[in-house]
Amino acid sequence: MGKQQMTEMLKGTLEGIVLAVLAARPAYGYEVTARLREQGFSDLVEGTVYALLIRIEQRGFVDVEKVPSEKGPPRKVYSLNAQGREQLEEFWRAWGFLSERIGQLHTESHHTESNQGEN
Repeated sequence: MGKQQMTEMLKGTLEGIVLAVLAARPAYGYEVTARLREQGFSDLVEGTVYALLIRIEQRGFVDVEKVPSEKGPPRKVYSLNAQGREQLEEFWRAWGFLSERIGQLHTESHHTESNQGEN
């Protein structure tokens, strides 16, 4: 898959992906980015994750606690709250719907391509 196509698809799902990461356990921005990279999102830019964390904080999906850092200013640790869990559940419902429909389209298009090759 082309990098551009992956980037565009990721834009629409990144909020849900980050909420899922935070549902596993609270984290600060760099930890979220590191966990995503461990999951194979290697091209993800830290700035994108930080901007998203600010947005989900403003939308009320996370609670934020400032924790002292060994070096530098305190870190903001994000934890999913009840509203964030509701948003994550809505994301999984939407993802399930889309995934099922896209899978059906893929099967149908693959079946059509196979039949056309027989003619």
